[in-house]
Amino acid sequence: MAKKIKPVTPGLRFRIAPVFDEITSSKPEKSLLKTLKKSGGRNSKGKMTVRNIGGGHKRKIRLIDFKRVKDGINAIVKSIEYDPTRSANIALIYYKDGVKSYIISPHGLKVGQVINSGDDAPIEIGNCLSLAKIPLGNIIHNIELFPGKGASIARSAGSYAQLLAKEGKYASVKLPSGEMRRILSTCNATIGQVSNPENKNRKLGRAGTSRRLGKRPTVRGSAMSPDAHPHGGGEGRAGIGMSHPKTPWGKPALGKRTRRNKRTDKMILRKRYEK
Repeated sequence: MAKKIKPVTPGLRFRIAPVFDEITSSKPEKSLLKTLKKSGGRNSKGKMTVRNIGGGHKRKIRLIDFKRVKDGINAIVKSIEYDPTRSANIALIYYKDGVKSYIISPHGLKVGQVINSGDDAPIEIGNCLSLAKIPLGNIIHNIELFPGKGASIARSAGSYAQLLAKEGKYASVKLPSGEMRRILSTCNATIGQVSNPENKNRKLGRAGTSRRLGKRPTVRGSAMSPDAHPHGGGEGRAGIGMSHPKTPWGKPALGKRTRRNKRTDKMILRKRYEK
C-alpha cells in the first residue's frame, strides 16, 4: 500500500510514501546479514565509471536464498521484513531442521504459513517447483534461467510472469516486460506475485529522500557546455540540435537496442517491443 502525505511542508506536497502494513518485524536476522560496501560509482582504480552515485544511508545486505534447494523439508514463515536494498519485502523462514533463510516474500504470504519446495510441493503461494510441475496459467515469480543457478527473473516488487505453454523440454513464459520466452522445464519458479505491488506508485517528493537512497543530483546535458556534452552550448534555451538524443559520450540515448546475444535469440518467441 501507499499513502498520500499531508502537505505540511513544500517538500511533502507531492510525496506518496509506502505503508508498511505487511511488515511484522523491524530487526533482521543477524546471521543472514552482510556489510554493503559503497563504491561511490568508482572502480578498483578510483576512476568514476558510474555517475550520480554516492552517499546514502548505511545499509546491510540480507542474504536471500534464490535456489530453494531444501526439497521436501517444510519451512514456517516467522516474519515479513523490509529490505533496504530491494523494492520487495522479504520473509524469514525456519526449516524443520533448524536452518534459517530469507526469501523474496510473495504477495499474500502470512506469518505462520508453511511453505515447501520440490516437485511434490502443492500449488500454493510461496512454494517452489520446477516449471514442468506447475499447471498452465499460473502466476509465478523468482524464475530460473538455468537449472540450479538460482532465480533471476521477476524478483522486484509487484513483478510476476505467467506460464502459458509446455512443449517438449521447454516451457513458454510471458515475462513482466511482455516478452514471450522459452525456458527449460527443469528450471524452478515460485508460485504467486512478488510482494509490495504498490511500490510503483511511490513518489519521493523531495531531494533529501533521493540522497538517502544514494542518488546524487543529475545535471541536464542542455545545461552543460558543448565540450562536456553533445547537447550543451547555445545562447539561452536551445534545442539539442540533432536527430536524436545522445549520451555525454555521443552514443544514442533513447530507443537504441543493445541486445547482442544471438546464442539465445531462438529462445525468444515474441520480443517485448512487439504488440
